[in-house]
Amino acid sequence: MKERRKVTRKNLMAYTQVFDLYGVYLIGYLGDLTLQGAMVIGEKQIKENEEMTLAIELPELPDIAASRMTIPARVVWCQEDISPEYFNVGFEFKEVSPDQQTIIESIIDNYEFRRDTPDYRFRPSTGK
Repeated sequence: MKERRKVTRKNLMAYTQVFDLYGVYLIGYLGDLTLQGAMVIGEKQIKENEEMTLAIELPELPDIAASRMTIPARVVWCQEDISPEYFNVGFEFKEVSPDQQTIIESIIDNYEFRRDTPDYRFRPSTGK
């Protein structure tokens, strides 16, 4: 499948629940996030092009008092996860307010899974 994403996904290391606000059910947990959308890992398959309002329970964030963010979204894709009992659901945010943008950027800054290589002063095997 050809990659159409314009912004690199930011994988997260926060246990963040995502609900359908009006259907009042747990969709799953935030897997990755950008300013344009999110991937949620859940137990239920969701039809493409379904529109819903997501209620994202926020992890602890510096300088942000909110505990939940609601945002209108559309299901762009849904596919079985590597673990067959789960589905990965790709959402596109329909509109992002300046406050929501600040929250999303804070989540990415504070909870992005980084694969940075440590800057060791010497190699453990040689001591140099």
